[in-house]
Amino acid sequence: MKQLNDILTALAISLAVSASAHASEEPLKVCNAENEMPYANKKGEGFENKIAQVVGEALGRPIEYVNWTDARYFVRDYLDKGLCDVVIGMDSGDPRVLTTEPYYRSGYVFITRAKDGLDIHGWDSDVLMNAERIAFIPGTPAEVMMRKIGRYNDQFNYMHELVGFKSRRNQYVKYDPAKLVGEVASGNAEVAVLWGPSAARYVKESATPLTMAVIPDNNVRADGEKVGFHYSTSMGVRKEDTKLLEQLNQALAERRQDIDQILSAEGMPLVSEPAQALASK
Repeated sequence: MKQLNDILTALAISLAVSASAHASEEPLKVCNAENEMPYANKKGEGFENKIAQVVGEALGRPIEYVNWTDARYFVRDYLDKGLCDVVIGMDSGDPRVLTTEPYYRSGYVFITRAKDGLDIHGWDSDVLMNAERIAFIPGTPAEVMMRKIGRYNDQFNYMHELVGFKSRRNQYVKYDPAKLVGEVASGNAEVAVLWGPSAARYVKESATPLTMAVIPDNNVRADGEKVGFHYSTSMGVRKEDTKLLEQLNQALAERRQDIDQILSAEGMPLVSEPAQALASK
């Protein structure tokens, strides 16, 4: 009888160990953009894909991508419905989710050709008043400031020439940052205004040497309200998934150096976290 009990005990331990090992190998399902380079694509070629792999390694879980196509609805239709568990690359503090500690902070940039030697330091620069073409994306802080300095209307037609994709079904309009960087490289536009992380790869790869100048975060609209140009990036999980949030924060801290190397290789323009955010930590 004792021998039978010993066998049953050993079997129970074996099953428990097996279950624990299986649980640790459970895939981390990442809500992934099918085609939103340079962040991510279904081939895993974006810098956010690389960061996801680093985090998966830290957690001991293989990455499984769940691809979405429309940036407007992936939280509602994928994360909230449990089809995936984590979003790589969300604004810190996004109210739709719980967000991790930021793993980088960047800003919008002015992009010009190095050989032009343009002195562009802020939205009051003469370059912006005299440029024939300024490439920017509607609906971003750049549009707000273009309106303030009186350059939005005369750039309206050119802006719409830059549209890279439009869905007939839902009127989802997409601009390709590589195309806007290319406008400056070719000399078709004197300046481009883009979110730094979206442009860095293409600036770095350009055959024509380009410069990126981070736009200061001290801009206000015509009515005096601040227009943010620097933002922190985190990972997002469902609001009830506090356990995964804690695990991701630990993984981000443990693999900080690896993530920094990925950002550096991307040519990412980085800025410091604001003093009040650092104080709160």
